[in-house]
Amino acid sequence: MILNSIVVLSLHSPKEKFWGELLALSPAGITIRGIDLNHFEELLRLAAMGEAGAGSLSTVFYPAYRVERMALDEGVPEAPSLAERFQRRMGIAVQEFFRAE
Repeated sequence: MILNSIVVLSLHSPKEKFWGELLALSPAGITIRGIDLNHFEELLRLAAMGEAGAGSLSTVFYPAYRVERMALDEGVPEAPSLAERFQRRMGIAVQEFFRAE
């Protein structure tokens, strides 16, 4: 994976999914800046109303033993990626939003 890519992490113990920008990858684990995937729609809604900013994101380190899978946030014509959905709704790339303070 390439640093600064938008990814979805599937984790276990407890089971959860996290969406965001890959900041670091090492044998010890993964550092990502983003949100729990369950809160994606809420982030879109709040950001569209101007009530969410980069401060609503978390920078988190997940140890390698918790990572079940990491996938690039890639879309297909029938289903856009989460990053594409974000850009269509907000008018800016998700990486710009992640870096805005």
